[in-house]
Amino acid sequence: RGGVLLLFDCACPCGQHNTAFGGGAAMKIAFGCDPNAVRLKTSLMELCVQLGHETADFGSEDPVYANTAILVAESVAAREYDRGILVCGTGLGMEIAANKVRGAYAALLTDVYSAERAVKSNNSNIACLGAFTIGEKLAEELVKVWLSCRFDESSASAAKVARYRQYDLAR
Repeated sequence: RGGVLLLFDCACPCGQHNTAFGGGAAMKIAFGCDPNAVRLKTSLMELCVQLGHETADFGSEDPVYANTAILVAESVAAREYDRGILVCGTGLGMEIAANKVRGAYAALLTDVYSAERAVKSNNSNIACLGAFTIGEKLAEELVKVWLSCRFDESSASAAKVARYRQYDLAR
């Protein structure tokens, strides 16, 4: 799929981002939220489409946000989608619920450095954001950074990630 390739100046201290959002390759991204976060989810979906990614909406009507988080996490863990993005009031509930799914590695994004390290150091495949705790512009920047990063299997973090993946997949 031919997407729009956007470049940005790395906003985090590392200076090592792949500066093409999504690495130049379109990703399939599953989205979900609770009823409190529809506006932010919609904004982030539009951003991802502008960046050349394919998006799918897993809903926002269920007040039991865990149901939506589990659906998104299952689809990402099954590799039906490359990554997932979940939004609720704080992002915490979605993160906890998603992390109950084997193969789902959800991280709460609150600042640019953590958004980067969520992928580079922890190989997260689901980003969680709080609609009540961060503004829309910050959320957009966090998603851009998170999507631009890749996990390096030869990094110093690889053994740590391998250990929790081993535990996760064996349970």
